[in-house]
Amino acid sequence: MKVNIIRTFIALALSALVAYGFFTMNTSENKILLSAGSFLFLSITLIATLGINFELPRTTTNIRAISGIFFVIALTSNLVFGLIPFSAPMYVIVNGVLLLIHILISYTIFNAKQ
Repeated sequence: MKVNIIRTFIALALSALVAYGFFTMNTSENKILLSAGSFLFLSITLIATLGINFELPRTTTNIRAISGIFFVIALTSNLVFGLIPFSAPMYVIVNGVLLLIHILISYTIFNAKQ
């Protein structure tokens, strides 16, 4: 696994800007949770999409595809949570389950060594 530093910084900056957008868009008391959670979820998926290369090109392609799909899912999920009132446990559970599914699928692809 090789990390491209420039692309990783770009992914982090893009995730921070989107999280700030969610922070300014939301007016509820959970705006800090929304922005921190969206930054975490979006940065993990975007770094896996843009900033990491694996030894096998097939593994890299599959993990980038899965991470791109989960980036769109995370963006949509956080947009929905930004537009409707939500409770903190519901947000943590939904986004936590989605993030763990992403990590599980990526780990399975990485360990397949194909």
